[in-house]
Amino acid sequence: MARQSLQVILAQPRGFCAGVIRAVDIVERALEIYGAPVYVRHEIVHNKHVVDSLRAKGARFVEDLADIPKGAITVFSAHGVSRKVEDDAGVRGLQVIDATCPLVSKVHNEARRYAREDHEIILIGHPGHPEVEGTIGQVAGEVFLVSDLADVAMLAPANPAKLAYVTQTTLSVDDTREIIAALKARFPAIRGPDVKDICYATQNRQTAVRSLADRSDVVLVLGADNSSNSNRLQLISQEAGTHSYLIPDAGSLDPAWLEGARTVGITAGASAPEVLVEQLIDRLGDMFDITVADLDGAEENVTFRLPRTLLDAGGTDGMERRIRS
Repeated sequence: MARQSLQVILAQPRGFCAGVIRAVDIVERALEIYGAPVYVRHEIVHNKHVVDSLRAKGARFVEDLADIPKGAITVFSAHGVSRKVEDDAGVRGLQVIDATCPLVSKVHNEARRYAREDHEIILIGHPGHPEVEGTIGQVAGEVFLVSDLADVAMLAPANPAKLAYVTQTTLSVDDTREIIAALKARFPAIRGPDVKDICYATQNRQTAVRSLADRSDVVLVLGADNSSNSNRLQLISQEAGTHSYLIPDAGSLDPAWLEGARTVGITAGASAPEVLVEQLIDRLGDMFDITVADLDGAEENVTFRLPRTLLDAGGTDGMERRIRS
């Protein structure tokens, strides 16, 4: 009996962004150069597969610097940290390697610059997200956190003429457009970053999933439950009217989701490695007679150099190696 046919369409781009590649590579290079254990404050990126793979190689993940022995090799995650965490690491004599995404560091620099110019700072982002906590902790003085239009309406700055905003990097231009418009309507003098400063990877993946949803009966998003950008990809495809599911790996696929489907789209959050996509395709191939095609989309060629501390200690060409395990 012939198996049901299923067309599989892969979003382009998908999966690891340059900041994630750099962060994962930093931990791997640190393990090669210094040996295990290497301590990592918080998950290096929000993906259990990546964290478990690095843990098996000797990385130890902690939430509190007090759990790291004095003087130990310590990596800060891609999400960035507060000034207090940086200071505490110095007090403990930790040998810090900073894996903060350069685009997150750019947001930190912008927020501090606005604060030095006596602006009150508004941060557009999700409460409790480690990047948000790190950014707030980089600024001396109060930072107003805005998550939706209701938050904008509640703002009561001391000087409306001296306001500036920055955004969480895992939010796209589309995610922030309404909030920024509302801020400008209430506070015409407000300053903020140029659109080009929005994280390219977030915008590209969201644009790709919209196109994917238009062509698919079902969209499967590979990513972790605590990954902001992965959750957003699932929500975008669902809002487009396409059945969409966020799953951590191929083993979490429910075959009932695909009943009657002719086309399934697959994408992956910025912290999900390509091997998870390959495994999902293999599982679909076990269930259906599949054809696989790549969706046309933005080509990404962004790379970020490794920290100087790793290069000086034994790095090679300073460029990241794409992690597929």
